[in-house]
Amino acid sequence: MSSTLGIAVIGAGRMGADHARRICRTVGGARVVAVADPDGDRAKEVVRGLEGACAYTDAAAAVAAPGVEAVLIASPGPAHEEAILLALERELPVLCEKPLTPEPAGALRVMEAEQRLGRRLVQVGFMRRYDAEYERLKELLDAGGLGRPLFLHCRHRNALSPSWFTSDMLISDSVVHEVDAARWLLDQEITAVSVLSPTPSSAAPEGLRDPRLVLLETSGGAIVDVEIFVNCGFGYQVQCEAVGEAGSARIGDGHAMVVQSAGRWGGEIAQDFTVRFADAYDRQLRRWVAQAARGRAEGPTAWDGYAAAAVCEAGLTAARTGVRTAVELTERPPLYR
Repeated sequence: MSSTLGIAVIGAGRMGADHARRICRTVGGARVVAVADPDGDRAKEVVRGLEGACAYTDAAAAVAAPGVEAVLIASPGPAHEEAILLALERELPVLCEKPLTPEPAGALRVMEAEQRLGRRLVQVGFMRRYDAEYERLKELLDAGGLGRPLFLHCRHRNALSPSWFTSDMLISDSVVHEVDAARWLLDQEITAVSVLSPTPSSAAPEGLRDPRLVLLETSGGAIVDVEIFVNCGFGYQVQCEAVGEAGSARIGDGHAMVVQSAGRWGGEIAQDFTVRFADAYDRQLRRWVAQAARGRAEGPTAWDGYAAAAVCEAGLTAARTGVRTAVELTERPPLYR
């Protein structure tokens, strides 16, 4: 590895462009040397101003480009598996935005490829694990400060959903974050999923079943409820309250500053996930770069990506059928224990 890690960014959409900007402006010890996107103009727009970076329309060409020592994948989910396998063929460390793959079968193939190498190279971009509030809650739970966990109450709200957002994506692209956070916070697997749907909000686009309530059962006997509401209208809000036998703790209230003026009081609500989790994205990237420079990975594993995909698959079945659905997981391989 060189003293400055050369990174290929796969995907030049919003997330890919944001990651490229962070690498160049806020993360030391790394630089973007290649950007790939089927839309060549979009790739060129991202590399504009990045000294020495080249634009490609093909992921394979970007991964094989001179100077590439690690790969950051921010393309749409269905393209992730191919890009990850290309990187693993070259034994390059990977940071892959969620989902690792849309279906559990693809994630299993990624795990098999990584296991053949005999070491971890893949990290999944579940950035909430790097958020300061989530880290403090994890420390409290691990220390037994709340006693045995009984419930996690989660709220995940967006001001507006994109025009292309579907009812399935409420679970596969949004609730997936709560799935990983719950597994990590509780150190338990999710064993079953139920989905309840109220009458859709009048603000939801035609055909979008928004909001929804997702219930997750865990291997340790805890219950996780997730309100997913992607057209709440007022902002971006992610909250989590852990309730245990000896107390409770809540994060995500966002009360950094409260203003009292003209007979009213209040504060600001973030309008976007890149604002709410800006520090988490920076911390995630810095730690990934530090490990990738040593030719390895830490943080959320390919197993975590697989488990999240399996839970979301069960959630989609539960949403379509209205029936509580069990989560089926293969045996966890030694590499991910």
